[in-house]
Amino acid sequence: MIALLLRDLNLAVRAGGGFGLGLAFFLIVTVLVPFGVGPEGAILSTIAPGILWVGALLACLLSLDRIFALDFEDGSLDLLATAPIPLEGVVAMKAAAHWFTTGLPLTLAAPVLGLLLNLDGAGYGWLVASLALGTPALSMIGTFGAALTVGLKRGGLLLSLLVLPLYVPTLIFGAETVKRGADGMATGTALMMLGAITLAASALLPFAAAAAIRINLR
Repeated sequence: MIALLLRDLNLAVRAGGGFGLGLAFFLIVTVLVPFGVGPEGAILSTIAPGILWVGALLACLLSLDRIFALDFEDGSLDLLATAPIPLEGVVAMKAAAHWFTTGLPLTLAAPVLGLLLNLDGAGYGWLVASLALGTPALSMIGTFGAALTVGLKRGGLLLSLLVLPLYVPTLIFGAETVKRGADGMATGTALMMLGAITLAASALLPFAAAAAIRINLR
């Protein structure tokens, strides 16, 4: 399992698997928003939690179609499906590799980009906490979507249509956590809901994704 994780991390860094692409997209979104809505600090501060979470969500979406695509093209996915290791574990490692190369860098870069949107100082800690807790759910849900569309030609658009509605609860509670934290309000409920989504996705979706892969490989 660890060898598979390290292999996917190397592929993501060396083969253009989205390691820098997500960060670049996140930066572009954050830089362009002030040009679109104006430089007023009050407006930017109000919309900053939502914009930062939307940017992180879309950045995670960019590299989803590559999670299983390379393995399917070179036949590695068939070997993994018939290997003695559980396919559910393979799915979990794929999701973990996606998070390490996409979700974790976005989480670490978000406070710096928050400065461009005039995010209130009280919200920075909650921004990092919400992204650290919510981005694993984005990776797991995205891995499930990639499993559903593996092997389909031009499945990227279908993948986006499948995954985006499932991302909405994470987006709502993630942005709400940052907004409440910046306003000095209680964040416990939103943060617990975010954690519950991540735990539920991590517990259930590896089995659903493994089943989808088996069906697609028949």
